[in-house]
Amino acid sequence: MFLKSQPMSSVGFGDDVGLLAASTWNNPEQEIVLAVNSKGTVTGATLGNDVNLRDIEGCSALLLGKCKGNNGSCAIGPFVRLFDGEFTLDSVRRATVALRVEGFDDGFLLEGVSHMSEISRAPADLVAQTCGRHHQYPDGFMLFLGTMFSPIKDRDAEGGGFTHHLGDIVTISTSQLGALSNTVQPCTEITPWTFGVRSLYANLAARGLLASGTIDREVVGACQMGATTN
Repeated sequence: MFLKSQPMSSVGFGDDVGLLAASTWNNPEQEIVLAVNSKGTVTGATLGNDVNLRDIEGCSALLLGKCKGNNGSCAIGPFVRLFDGEFTLDSVRRATVALRVEGFDDGFLLEGVSHMSEISRAPADLVAQTCGRHHQYPDGFMLFLGTMFSPIKDRDAEGGGFTHHLGDIVTISTSQLGALSNTVQPCTEITPWTFGVRSLYANLAARGLLASGTIDREVVGACQMGATTN
């Protein structure tokens, strides 16, 4: 397991995702994301795009930090669906995750699907690998479960495979979790990340929510939306 992004740095539905200018071979990674509380209990699920810089990541695992912490490199949304009698971890195991990439400048269209039933390890096992006596997350965490589909459709040249163009619209969807849609732009040109944990507490205090005791640590942790991936 490795940390993908800092708390509150992920972007949501409709926001831009960011690519590092040094990367010339990259793609989206459509994944289901589990919401896990501080006790290691999975409470719900959502969708995520683990933006992949394939050329840089492929050179060395030591370069993961260069790829995973950039502005807009992690998208989560459109909402977290809490588990109940109708939607459970078994629903996640049976889910089919669809990917659609629509090119802005060339009319390119790519579609594909991932089947969670093909994942090699159970979601609960991935949670146990992440959180336990060996490593704690006092505010909880969002866990990306991995993808079973990597786009290879030729785009710019025969045999050249797929890579993003700026302006691509990436949509990740399932029947039970809705759709997460984002537009691809340079990470240096998209909206900077400025609203961190300090800003969150200042906002809550200004609304009188900290003093009233109506906001607890678990709620704040859920708002922070930090992410890990496998």
